[in-house]
Amino acid sequence: MAPSLFVAHGSPMIAIQDNEYTKFLQNIGKQIQPKAIVIFTAHWEREVLTISSIEGEYETIHDFYGFPEELFQVQYPAKGSKEVAALVQQRLEKQGIPTTIDTKRGLDHGSWSVLKHLYPDANIPVVQISVHPFLPPEEQYRIGEALRGLGEEDILIVGSGATVHNLRLLKWGQQTPEPWAVEFDDWLIEHVQKKDLAALFRYEELAPHASMAIPRPEHFVPLFIAMGSGTMDKPQLLFRAYEYGTLSYVCFQF
Repeated sequence: MAPSLFVAHGSPMIAIQDNEYTKFLQNIGKQIQPKAIVIFTAHWEREVLTISSIEGEYETIHDFYGFPEELFQVQYPAKGSKEVAALVQQRLEKQGIPTTIDTKRGLDHGSWSVLKHLYPDANIPVVQISVHPFLPPEEQYRIGEALRGLGEEDILIVGSGATVHNLRLLKWGQQTPEPWAVEFDDWLIEHVQKKDLAALFRYEELAPHASMAIPRPEHFVPLFIAMGSGTMDKPQLLFRAYEYGTLSYVCFQF
């Protein structure tokens, strides 16, 4: 049985780094060996939930600029699965959630930068799914709920994003986190672990420094999707660290 995960993809540089966080991802991958992966990525936005459905290898999309050439050489040649894509679409449509299929788009770095460490051999089929950042949290959670139970079929659901993600407030070279970023994550972790959905759905008004932590919600909504798909009575905080003062690497298991 596979759990549901929310993982931070932070800087694209994690794809070529060897640090505490990448070692954590590698250890998680050794512990969880699914037959397929369904990953919601913050770097693919669509108004209608869009599901990758391919059988061959994905193209590795380098959707960033200004990074070392070594990063642009990274390839993650995972294959897709039309069978799993069809299963996902069936479950979502059954709950009245509109979807569409994409047969061409590659894996963006919101997917491959973490999958490269979780499953470095790229030998597990991947179905990549878009997000609609501006649906309310309740709707994001309902998307996850529609997929609840896929873990019993050894299908790993991953939400890939970040809890604190404000590129304008990065502190380059700073190793210690900004207090406001810590306070936001403290609030979030407390309410996630209690499964306090009423408070979490109102995070914009209740969480301290929410507008600073989440100036735009595309990196945050994968958390609600992963949470909705999980079956654990008490979600687990798996990892917590910060980079550049404000970039959060909080990860949960649901």
